[in-house]
Amino acid sequence: MKLWLPFLLAVFVIAAAPVVEKPAWKAGAASAKITPEKSMWMAGYAARTKPSEGVELDLFAKAFVLTDEAGAKFALVTMDLIGVPRNLRLAVAERVKKEHGIEPANLAINASHTHSGPELRTSRIHGADDVALREKEAAEYTAKLEDTIVHLIGDAIQKSVSAHLDYSTARCGVSMNRRTPDGKGGWSNFPNPNGPVDQTVPVLKATSAEGKEIAIIFGYSCHCTTLGHQKFSGDYAGYAQQELEKAHPDAVAMFANGCSGDQNPYPRRTMELAQTHGKSLATSVEAALTTNMRRLKGPIRAAYREIPLAYDTLPTKEQLLEEQKSTDKWQATHATRVLQRIADEGPLPTTYPYPVQVLRLGNDLTWVTLGGEVVVDYSLRLKQDIKDPIVWVSGYTNDVMAYIPSLRIWQEGGYEGGGAMIYGTHPTRWSDKTEEHIISTVMELRKAVE
Repeated sequence: MKLWLPFLLAVFVIAAAPVVEKPAWKAGAASAKITPEKSMWMAGYAARTKPSEGVELDLFAKAFVLTDEAGAKFALVTMDLIGVPRNLRLAVAERVKKEHGIEPANLAINASHTHSGPELRTSRIHGADDVALREKEAAEYTAKLEDTIVHLIGDAIQKSVSAHLDYSTARCGVSMNRRTPDGKGGWSNFPNPNGPVDQTVPVLKATSAEGKEIAIIFGYSCHCTTLGHQKFSGDYAGYAQQELEKAHPDAVAMFANGCSGDQNPYPRRTMELAQTHGKSLATSVEAALTTNMRRLKGPIRAAYREIPLAYDTLPTKEQLLEEQKSTDKWQATHATRVLQRIADEGPLPTTYPYPVQVLRLGNDLTWVTLGGEVVVDYSLRLKQDIKDPIVWVSGYTNDVMAYIPSLRIWQEGGYEGGGAMIYGTHPTRWSDKTEEHIISTVMELRKAVE
């Protein structure tokens, strides 16, 4: 019996040893401060009359690169900025393919849509104190931002190590629908507790084989409009990322805004509320991290398409000349801008190149990214229509050109239904076929990445 005892003990020890799961991915993340170094015109509120006056919370761009076992890569970039100019997306995608070998379809650039960041689109700087100066500053900032993003993706690749990828969700009550009937057949920008919302907080966590956290990526469908002052800030999403990075010092925390076109944080208008909402969202992320998270495995697959999203009936030159005489200054100035566009570019376009992207990260997660300020109906519908185990829908990705209404909101009208178009250079609102064109494209792309 004594001769058998060491053998039996050895067998017991071997049998009791934990099974070490082999990581299915490589992952890396990087972060860089992108707070403007000088005062700039700020984005998001047309009524602004002066440039920025300091910094409340630094702005960041962050990159996460995931590599599957076959070597295919996916790069996610998140930014504490109002949007993603189309020319920036195109330039970054071209350079990232050339310098890092990542296909454009495998690159997603999401903006938090903070209204406390710099103006990026030179064509959108209307009513500035010095338009030529502010356009020059925006162009210089955007050129530097392009370099930063490309370098961040390279840094994330360099930092990549064998990793596990896990997913879960929680809920957060910060958002509320902001479309309230005004009693006169229209809609007010006012909290509507009975309006549709998507308060899901999707969370991805990447950890090394040794258990070191690499990145925590989370989403939420809510405008970054708690604040309305003249200081740079990432708003509630910036504070949420800050809280998570304090609690998880090894990880890069990344926020990807969802379908927030008709969703606002409430209450709002103070720094303290922005901090409170950020902590609330961070707490929801922490709750998701405490669950039995779903481990993701499998290949990376991606499909990307720019579709010709149609405008409604275009205004004639005569109609625009008449609108120039309007007592509504916003309608009058919009007509002036569109007339100038005709003078500069010729006939108005009938469509806009709208980005639609479908990503499959492993065998369970389908991530749909859409351009523009997509209303919450898109998220709710796609989660029903796509029959995959996990469906994540993000707006504000790859281009932020305007509000994107569902058919319901198009029919109702109001700000998100088309009224907001007078603050830019779009000739008119979108057509009533917008929702079906976008949804049908998503479903086609989903089939393409089987």
